[in-house]
Amino acid sequence: MTIPEACQLVLEAGAMGNGGEIYIFDMGKPVRIIDLARKMIKLAGFIPDKEIKIKIVGLRPGEKLYEELLNDNEIQDEQIYPKIFVGKASFMQSNELNLIIEELQFMDKDKMAKTLLEIANTKSFEKIVGAV
Repeated sequence: MTIPEACQLVLEAGAMGNGGEIYIFDMGKPVRIIDLARKMIKLAGFIPDKEIKIKIVGLRPGEKLYEELLNDNEIQDEQIYPKIFVGKASFMQSNELNLIIEELQFMDKDKMAKTLLEIANTKSFEKIVGAV
């Protein structure tokens, strides 16, 4: 997706919004960064891997290969506008959230990570509260 296309989707979503909606944009198929780098080098008039070397350094701390904004259960199937979907967020009662926050304070980092992953991957918050 080009920058003008992305800007157009943001403007369209903003015009449709009533407040509180979560809009997910269909960004098209993913592009491999190595292909993008080679294309940019060629567009600059150079030969990739000969005149300009490409060094693959791997992921740095905090980087991801893929970004998942919502899980499959949180995206409505129909598009409300071309390339714009509406997300349907899961909600947790404030008392459940407060209980989890209190318990997280006393967990080691491994248990905390496991609990947060469970919260992110389930709609059944009662199971999480009972397990904490």
